[in-house]
Amino acid sequence: MNQQFAANPKLDIVIERFIDAPARLVWEALTKPEHLKEWYMPREWGRVARAEMDVRPGGMFSIDIAVGDGEPFPNLGCFLDVVPMERLVWTSMLFPGYRPAVFDDIPITAVVTMQAEGTGTRYVFTALHRDAADLENNRTSGWLEGTEIATDQLVALVTSLK
Repeated sequence: MNQQFAANPKLDIVIERFIDAPARLVWEALTKPEHLKEWYMPREWGRVARAEMDVRPGGMFSIDIAVGDGEPFPNLGCFLDVVPMERLVWTSMLFPGYRPAVFDDIPITAVVTMQAEGTGTRYVFTALHRDAADLENNRTSGWLEGTEIATDQLVALVTSLK
């Protein structure tokens, strides 16, 4: 992925946090399924029933989400760019191996960057959307709120790993 990537405020959502822990621990929380299960889904809303990751370009990003006592809902995507402890990019618009996806949800491409800052890490999550309608839907449907809660859970998990 181009190092000069810039978010577009008309199409993208950016969530940024300072995490008082080294990028190594942020990376572990993002890429190890046992850690991802701890933070990815807002606890009040549901749980991660299953997570599987093949962290390499073209590799699988698979997370099954369960809400309440309901059946797990699968989420499958593909990693596009992997630079350990610096950048992780995945999309729900492709299945593993860069195969075109079939989906009934709003697709996104997620760009996560990590940069050392003092004793910690500047974490930036950017969700790229197809169009303004998808962006507005994710802002108002609860997706944004849930993603912000999950990010707070990520920060808490990473700082507990120190």
